[in-house]
Amino acid sequence: MDPIYPPEAQDSSSGYDGHDVTSWVSVCSRGLCRVQRRLTHKRGRQTISTTGDDRSWSASVYPRMGSLCRVRVRLKADLGDPESPISDKGEKELSTESDQPIANLIEVDSTATPRSENSVLQVPLGDWTMLKLGEGQCDITETCVEGMRAEEKCEILLSPLENGPEATVPQSAEGRNLLCATVELHSFTPGKESWEMSPGEKWEWVRSHKERGGVRYRSGDVWGAADSYSRALKLLITLRSHTADAKTKEREQQVEDRRDASGCGGTQKPPADSPLPSANEYKTVKAELHSNLSLCQLKLSQPERARANAAKATQLEPGGAKAWYRLGQACQMVNELEEARQAFKRLLELQPDSPAAMKALKDVASREKETNTQLGQRLSKMFG
Repeated sequence: MDPIYPPEAQDSSSGYDGHDVTSWVSVCSRGLCRVQRRLTHKRGRQTISTTGDDRSWSASVYPRMGSLCRVRVRLKADLGDPESPISDKGEKELSTESDQPIANLIEVDSTATPRSENSVLQVPLGDWTMLKLGEGQCDITETCVEGMRAEEKCEILLSPLENGPEATVPQSAEGRNLLCATVELHSFTPGKESWEMSPGEKWEWVRSHKERGGVRYRSGDVWGAADSYSRALKLLITLRSHTADAKTKEREQQVEDRRDASGCGGTQKPPADSPLPSANEYKTVKAELHSNLSLCQLKLSQPERARANAAKATQLEPGGAKAWYRLGQACQMVNELEEARQAFKRLLELQPDSPAAMKALKDVASREKETNTQLGQRLSKMFG
């Protein structure tokens, strides 16, 4: 959910005039995009209602992590131009559903839209759709909606950064790759900030992000996978002091049993939270996330970042063969050949018959020989 760089106030040198404009960098399916947002329709404060009408209470608060948001995204040809036409289907569905609480429509609308490598905005365009904040379905839309109230509307201007999906972004008259669109928030369900979540709820989000990252990577969505693994790590770090090994869990259970036996049994127990990971499970999952993120960064030609994450994975799980291999690959890419050799030697110790490790060591030896030959030639020219 968090943007790569946090939203900041935008000055008049941007694509907008500087009024009520924020900007940040978001993850797209094929790279990073600079996003500028301007609210075009604001909603005033209203009294929070407890009648079950989600539109009345949500008009005075913002969506948070886990909120199910009914949103609509429409493209624009350029700044100031009208949006692309809306399908009759989208308007008809909204008109028949607008009187129902949004919670009644979750099962119908919350199916995730398949991510497309050729699309900047990973949501259906022109129709009302459901978006669950925190899942990273469309980082651009999620970040927009986080700062909006129900029935508010904003206009966004996108421009690609490194490895951005330039082929899918039309060019402006000045020759810059730009995409203009509007984002509308109709209504949403309650959610939570990460600091409001219980440790068990955070752990569920970590596991969900990790699983989603694997699905995205296998489908070729490497940027999306890296985003999922990063989200998982951000939440997992906050659970460091909440892990418990089997003995600690047993002691906690004994304390609860004594409390119940002391006369508090008549009070209603709080709902059971999701089980927390043991200390070993926490370490294993953290190592796997760093290793998987390293793999994504290798694919995205980010060797320094890949090296850092692979190194963290090997520190957490020294027996993780994949992490040692990825560390060696990253070191090769940044020409740290001795460090690469040590990583591949460690891999060979873990897997003595690994053809990948043996081939990698031969490659390192070949590159070192080539480097030494070139160095000798340069020295002979200097002193020969």
